[in-house]
Formats: sequence, structure tokens, C-alpha cells
Amino acid sequence: MTSLVLIFQIFVCISLGYFVGPHLSQTIKQFIFKILPYFSYILLISVAFELTQALNHVQNPTAILPPALLIAFTTSIGSFFICLITYKLIDRQSVQGKISLHLFLNALKNIAKAFLALGVGILFGVMVNSSGLTISFNSWYLLLIFIFLIGIELAFTQFDRSWLSWKILLVPVAAFVGSCLASLLNYFILSNEYSLNEVMALAQGYGWYSMSGILFTELHSAKLGGIALLTDLFREIFAILLMYCLGWRFPRSAISSAGATSMDVTLAMVKQSCGTHYVPHAMMSGLILSLLAPLLISLFLSMKF
Repeated sequence: MTSLVLIFQIFVCISLGYFVGPHLSQTIKQFIFKILPYFSYILLISVAFELTQALNHVQNPTAILPPALLIAFTTSIGSFFICLITYKLIDRQSVQGKISLHLFLNALKNIAKAFLALGVGILFGVMVNSSGLTISFNSWYLLLIFIFLIGIELAFTQFDRSWLSWKILLVPVAAFVGSCLASLLNYFILSNEYSLNEVMALAQGYGWYSMSGILFTELHSAKLGGIALLTDLFREIFAILLMYCLGWRFPRSAISSAGATSMDVTLAMVKQSCGTHYVPHAMMSGLILSLLAPLLISLFLSMKF
């Protein structure tokens, strides 16, 4: 399956959900909004299961953890500081929020659920591999259902023209620039095992682990798919930590480090730690990066340098 076909399928599903959403009955809409937060865990279980089966044929699968941690940490920090420097130069205004211990504990609970889902999928995959059974499963189609449901959710999001101001759009730009600059540093460390275009592609998931793991596996290999999955899972964790530690003081930078997750997973944390004033920044940055992530991953993987 070529990258263009994959991208086309993603945009068809999110567009279909966006246009179908307003025509659904109230009962169906409430059901979708209720299951959507849990769907990502189901998808994560399926991705972990599929990758465990595929990694069974990869030599030394534990080697994917160090590069995943390195890329996740450097891209998160890179996005944070590029955004910080940018706004220090052009806009010193800062609206501070308050930190809630309850919300912080809830965030840790969500992280634990993500790792639990990952562990369940891995355990199931190991059990299937050890039993000698062969189960044919493709997480890609489950991901398309998830993207369709996200499109329905977007149909009920209230957009405002002020959300397209250049000050808001600089947040996702800083995330992209910071991730790319971090990739150059990572390449010098990982150049013996990975090419520059692979390292650049791994930096373009922006925390959307349920998408990146599948996309890398489809377009490249199970090994890179595993690295992408862990990279974006760790990137989400680093973003949450930055949000609560520094979001009250540097809200736009924290949102930039959150990447695509600022539109969904970390949005509640943006409201609490950064302030309601910065919700448009989070929504637009997350939306733009979510749309760009599969395109940028496919673009960098198709290049050879």
C-alpha cells in the first residue's frame, strides 16, 4: 500500500466523519462521544499485539527502546524551546493558569491506562507467538474507524476566525521546526543504524502513537513501527510533564511540546495549567499537526538521504 493511498484513506475518513456527524441522531452522537476516549486504548492494544507478532521476526527487539526515548525527549524539548524563543522575541504577553493536583493525578492515571493497554497487547501477542497460532490482523482498518470518529467530533467543535491568527499558528510551526532541529542532533547519535530521513520521519508523529506505529509498519518495517509507537507514547508523557511543570509560566511552549495531543489527550491539562485563554492555541496546533503528521511521515520515508 503506497503512502499516497494511506494518506488519502485518512483524509477521506476524517472528512466523511466531519460531514456525517451533524446528521446523526442524538443517541448515536452521545454513544460516539462516550466511547471515543476508550477507543484509543483499544487501538493501542491492537497495535501492540500486531507489532509484537511482527517483532517476533526482528533480531534484538529490545534495541528499539533507547532510540525511542532519545527521539521523544529531544523533540519535546526542541519544540518547547523553539516556541519559547519565538514568542520571547515577538510577544511577551503571558496569561497564567493554576495547577490542580486532582487533574495531575488524573493525567498519571491516563498514562497508566496507556501503558496497561500496551502491556495487554504485548502479552496477548507473546501468548499467541508462544502457542504457535497464526492470527491475521491489521490495525490499519481499526485506525480508520478511529479517525472517522474523530471527524465526527470535529464537526461539533466551535471554530472562530481569531483561531487563525498568526500568533496561534506559530505554535505548530515551532513544533515542526523544533522536531526537525532535534532530528539533526539525533542523526549524529544514531547515524550508524538509521538514515537521516528515517530519523526525521520518526520525529513527525507528534505524540499520535496510535497512528505512527501503524503507518511506519505499513510503509517501512515492524522495527521502525515499534520505535515510532514508543517514541510518540513517551513524547506524550514528556508533554504532560512539561505542561504541569512549566505550562503555567510558558503556556504556548508547553502546548507546542504536546504536538497533536493538545487537541485531545492534553486539552484538559491546557485549560487547567495554561489557562482557558490558550485553548484556541491547543485546538489549532493539535488539529494542524494531526493533519500534517501522516503526510510528513510519508514524505520523509519516501526520501533517501
